[in-house]
Amino acid sequence: MSSDVHGRTLRLELSDQSLRSFEATVLASSPDGIVVDRSAFYPGGGGQPADHGVLLWQGVETRIEGVRKNDDLHLIPAEGDPLPPPGTVVRAAVADERRSALMRTHSGLHVLCGVVFRDYGALVTGGNMEPFTARMDFNLPEVPPGFKETVEAACNAEIAADRRIDVRVLPRAEAFAIPDIIRTATNLVPPEVEEVRIIDIVGLDTQADGGTHVASTKQIGHIRVAKIESKGKGFRRLRISVSD
Repeated sequence: MSSDVHGRTLRLELSDQSLRSFEATVLASSPDGIVVDRSAFYPGGGGQPADHGVLLWQGVETRIEGVRKNDDLHLIPAEGDPLPPPGTVVRAAVADERRSALMRTHSGLHVLCGVVFRDYGALVTGGNMEPFTARMDFNLPEVPPGFKETVEAACNAEIAADRRIDVRVLPRAEAFAIPDIIRTATNLVPPEVEEVRIIDIVGLDTQADGGTHVASTKQIGHIRVAKIESKGKGFRRLRISVSD
């Protein structure tokens, strides 16, 4: 199966991360979720939350408050909102400010990951994000003096360098031949995945990732390392914020 298809749904956001509106046909519909033939709603994963938005149909609006992944992608309607029947053509809109904020935040985490791996050799053990705020955990035994300020300055230098952020899909064997392509302490790419999506911050960081990203580091804005926490022996949590 193509990596751009999940169940019966073509995932438009994987090939066009700028897409915010699209037309689709409803395949199934219930209060638990709406299945459409094509969707630009990011369903969540890799620490990035699912998109929100609306479906417009026959003069009616259905708010979408998330996405659930199982055999199909199910767009989760707001409780009590009307449901478009199967066969209905809907006009969908992804909430732009939220998605754009998450793209900037996700790309900011990749800059952070790239800097900490390059300068300290630490791998990621976990992470999570909301719009403009995020955390990333590293297997970092020691925190050198001035670490917080040094990492923040290095991240913002990479942002100012306006590095291009490329997306490509490679066969699994070819992807895993790239040195250090997995930046997590545990390989999270399921064995049944035959094509691996690669996010490349050119000259800084190349890793497997399924999320959405801005086109260059300059679009991230500014990173502030807000706090460093100890999460047990050898593990550190870095909390960051992203701003203009």
